[in-house]
Amino acid sequence: MPQTAQVATRIGDVIPKDQPIIVVIDGPAGTGKSTVAHAVAKRLGLDVLDTGAMYRAATAIVIDHDIDLDDTDAIVAKVADADLHFDWNRDPPAILAWLKPLNERIRSEDVSAIVSRISAIGPLRAHMVRKQRLIAQQHPRLVSEGRDQGSVVFPNATVKFYLDADPNVRAQRRVDQLAGAGVVVSAEDMLQRILERDHLDSTRSDGPLVCPDDATILDTTEMEFDGVVETLVRLVNAHV
Repeated sequence: MPQTAQVATRIGDVIPKDQPIIVVIDGPAGTGKSTVAHAVAKRLGLDVLDTGAMYRAATAIVIDHDIDLDDTDAIVAKVADADLHFDWNRDPPAILAWLKPLNERIRSEDVSAIVSRISAIGPLRAHMVRKQRLIAQQHPRLVSEGRDQGSVVFPNATVKFYLDADPNVRAQRRVDQLAGAGVVVSAEDMLQRILERDHLDSTRSDGPLVCPDDATILDTTEMEFDGVVETLVRLVNAHV
């Protein structure tokens, strides 16, 4: 699902400014949730919450502070002390820890390698859910993407989407994305990572990756980026 162009705001798409709305986009890695969420939010005139960035930031904190991966209390305490939040004056919003941006750090390979393990920590997820709900109170016009947004964090969201795609396609997208950043990974290795992460995300006891019963499922395997965005914008506007 290559991104062909930045999607501009259209007057006919924008949700009325006096109308609170929560749109959630869930799905496994490599389905384009983050880029789609940002584009949909821009088209609809909404804010965007990248919850994956929050878990990646937590993982970077664990690595950079050399915290034992089995020391759950220390991990949660350090992440809470970091006061993860976003700088909404930047586009896209920057994830901050101790008021310092981590947007580049969280995309590193060492973070990607263990983010699923960190994300599976129950008390950490509980902490993140509280923060995400607080963000929604502060930004009640929101597109939020992740893996448990429609099932756990915002079960009463206005509109729910679940993006999916063939694992081989998702793996190739990740390979292409990393290649653009100068990182070379084989498609075979990436496919194995994708499958392992799917398993970890869907089998964890806290906030597992599931498709909410009331979500609209969209398979992006054969879809271009702009087509996915157009579809979601149309469905949100139809619902509203």
